[in-house]
Amino acid sequence: MLKTVQLGQKSGLRVSQLCLGTMNFGEPGRGHQGDWTLGVDAARPIFEAAIERGLLYFDCADVYGLGASEEVVGQLLRDLLPRDEFVVATKIAMPLGQGANQGGLSRKHILEAVDASLSRLGLDYVDQLVIHRHPHGVPGQAQVPITETLEALHDVVKAGKAMYLGGSSMFAWQFTELQMTARMHGWTEFVSMQNHYNLIYREEEREMNPYCAQNGIALMPWSPLARGILAGSYRGGFDKGSTSRSSGQDRARTEGLYRGEADFAIADRVIEVAERLGARPAQVALAWMVNKPEITAPVVGVSKIEQLDQLVEACEIELSADDVAYLEELYQPVVNLLSIGYS
Repeated sequence: MLKTVQLGQKSGLRVSQLCLGTMNFGEPGRGHQGDWTLGVDAARPIFEAAIERGLLYFDCADVYGLGASEEVVGQLLRDLLPRDEFVVATKIAMPLGQGANQGGLSRKHILEAVDASLSRLGLDYVDQLVIHRHPHGVPGQAQVPITETLEALHDVVKAGKAMYLGGSSMFAWQFTELQMTARMHGWTEFVSMQNHYNLIYREEEREMNPYCAQNGIALMPWSPLARGILAGSYRGGFDKGSTSRSSGQDRARTEGLYRGEADFAIADRVIEVAERLGARPAQVALAWMVNKPEITAPVVGVSKIEQLDQLVEACEIELSADDVAYLEELYQPVVNLLSIGYS
């Protein structure tokens, strides 16, 4: 069973120590991940198993399946649990169409997007509203004044449509500026950061992770398994994908994110440590993360109950200092993906 933890020191919200990412649930064939999407009937037993194992925190985004993910997640959570027994987050900012105001973080889009998400989820409020990127971090969208974004987000909270705010991938200086500006105006601050962090992409250790740890902001990294690389889905190269996701159109996105020369060598060490411990590679990669005191609730994705079970079990694995050093030894600095446009 998963434990519950407080979502940082800036909120009283309690969540499970793993958060279930829901990008792969929705309507098969719809959206950028449509070739490996599970529909509501296939998703239901996974949600039931997650709840049985103490997982009560679910992360959505309006762009996942172009709204279909929220529809599936909302239906299943309403069917399976009373409203006060689950915590659901959703993200806004990514464009949902070609319209001039169908993306970004303008006041217009924030207010419209929140109402649309609540309608798809079938809920009166979300526990957490996350901005999918910085107001200036969504390609092709307007450079919105951050005061406009922050005041609109504050209004959403005060209207009771979201209980807490979270951020996602951006530079630490940008996140600091958002926090300080919100504080200066008496607006709602962010309680969490959902950033890109794993054994083969550790650039967040330089600034974002220490900043959040120092300021009591919950860290809930996305892609803790590096889109399957650290789970063994790619055995030594991108042309060796062994799953529907790693061999499908998602492979191009994975190649764009992971460019380090040591990526697969590090993945091989994860496999080596896993074999020695009698564990699975995904378990070792996740255990490395959850044992870091600054990490609150990594966002994990699963398509099978057995994968869920492995990740739940990983939260009980304690790696030795020697194992951690061995896993981290090969890492070399890589280009910060935010500096070249997109993470």
